[in-house]
Amino acid sequence: MLLLLACAHPQLAETPPESLGIPSSSRYVLRGGRLPGGATIDLAIDQGKIVAVGAVEEGGEEVDLQGRWVVPAFIDSHVHLAYRPADLSAGGVAAAVDLAAPLDFFAEDLAPLRLLRSGPMVTAQGGYPTQSWGRNGYGREGADAAAARGAVGELVAAGADLIKLPITGEPQLGEEALRAAVEEAHLRGGKVVSHALGDVEAALAATVGVDALAHTPVETLDSRTVESWSKAAVITTLNAFGGRSSTLDNLRRLHQAGANLLYGTDFGNTTTAGIDLQEILYLHDAGMSGADILAAGTSTPAAYWGLSELGSLEVGKAASLLVLSADPTQKPEVLATPLVVIIDGKPR
Repeated sequence: MLLLLACAHPQLAETPPESLGIPSSSRYVLRGGRLPGGATIDLAIDQGKIVAVGAVEEGGEEVDLQGRWVVPAFIDSHVHLAYRPADLSAGGVAAAVDLAAPLDFFAEDLAPLRLLRSGPMVTAQGGYPTQSWGRNGYGREGADAAAARGAVGELVAAGADLIKLPITGEPQLGEEALRAAVEEAHLRGGKVVSHALGDVEAALAATVGVDALAHTPVETLDSRTVESWSKAAVITTLNAFGGRSSTLDNLRRLHQAGANLLYGTDFGNTTTAGIDLQEILYLHDAGMSGADILAAGTSTPAAYWGLSELGSLEVGKAASLLVLSADPTQKPEVLATPLVVIIDGKPR
């Protein structure tokens, strides 16, 4: 079914006409674009920022968008760029949240991509992921609450923007240590994301005060667990686990309950360096509308992560946007194949 849906829209193969070429100058106007829903818009861009929106009279070189759709560039709330280096911005991603990397990754400059980083996961002695894919520095091990607090403090001092706690079977930190890590992160102004794929694990993450689930759980969730996440955040990552029916159903129920859904791909485990078509299709299969999907990749994560320059097309925001062949609220799959990607005013 998914392949048929993708192939049913010939716009996906469209190539941008030469008239859509973005000038090399830092000051220009995009004319005749359309917002989702059909309203016409002009955007004046200067030095990488949006400086005027609406009927712009003058502003430098001009680009005629010929009625094509314009939306903000995406935010991917779950990636692993130390594990699989890539240029996500060329694929339409303006910002990402890196959810596990060795300490030395804090020094990496991936501009123009804006990147929030957790550094190593705070985990138990021998805990996930230190005995598998993350054995080379992707976990910061400890035995008790004091060690967990100390690890959080060290990571924040090293540059962590948030903390990741795995809750995924033995060996794992006990409830007291998990709660201590969450409290310490919150005291230091950071959010906590947890890898928790089962019902018991997701319920424990909610109990200790974790802010967001790193994945939609793959094991069917009890209704009480769904309710415990109804006012918190869930990062989607449906494609990372093959779009299981239980995972899609969990996301559908979490969405209906009011959870804050954040588009995320688990890039590193997945391999699409940009907006992932399969993730978009799975989100649609899980009951999200085109408008829901667009928000999950733009305005919602921008607000949730404090990425104030991104997520909308407004004066003062970064000129990071996508030009599309169709209205993504009607055909969300076009998000994965933008005709033009502009990040901070520059074409990618």
